[in-house]
Amino acid sequence: MPLLEGKKALIFGVANHRSIAWAIAQALAREGAQLVLTYQERMEKYVRDLAAKIPGTELIACDVQNDAELDAAFVKAGEIMGGRLDILVHCVAFAPASELENPFIQTTREGFHTALDISAYSLVALAKRAEPLMKEHGGSVLALTYMASERVMPKYNVMAVAKAALECSVRYLAYEMGEHNIRVNAISAGPLNTLAARGVSGLTGFREQVAHVSPLRRNIEQSEVGDAALFLSSDLARAITGEIMFVDAGYNIMGA
Repeated sequence: MPLLEGKKALIFGVANHRSIAWAIAQALAREGAQLVLTYQERMEKYVRDLAAKIPGTELIACDVQNDAELDAAFVKAGEIMGGRLDILVHCVAFAPASELENPFIQTTREGFHTALDISAYSLVALAKRAEPLMKEHGGSVLALTYMASERVMPKYNVMAVAKAALECSVRYLAYEMGEHNIRVNAISAGPLNTLAARGVSGLTGFREQVAHVSPLRRNIEQSEVGDAALFLSSDLARAITGEIMFVDAGYNIMGA
């Protein structure tokens, strides 16, 4: 039997075929999960084209900065899934381009608020609305982070602060939602050529460094993050919560 036979998954953050969220969607669907993908209006065409590749996938428009849209999205997801949600995937992150281009010390108040709201608070907002759909039978909440939360990665700037807040949120949510057998974890992925990553200058050079320095002597692929997400979303990880799993070819253990 497939690992996720009969499971219902709601995924936020698919933008195009290079998205980590899309790799996760493919991995979950491969093991039997029913999918609902959300999208922002400007990404609708790309997400619809991708969803068509997985029969039975439903779509819901949602802006994570809009509480009314979040409420409506979870009501609709509940209707589609028969009042049950097993897996919530948060792959949402954004900071204004200027905040990544300018020195960190020049971070604006508005840019800081935007990055933290979209990249970190949104996880709390999603978890709050997912809990009623999960608490009867338990479930898995999964987010994406990056090691810049712990180490200085030039030009990552305020996004690093947002990822640190996200990781702290994962731990607090894991503690509070654990009584309902809801697990909350995050994957810290190595650098990938995604739409979000292109906003950080020096990506190509950094990927070359990772391939040279990491224990596996290579970069990772989106599908490898998808497979790690599949594990964390399945009953194979039923005793794992509040954790940050590195999927980066081992780069995080190195001193340089």
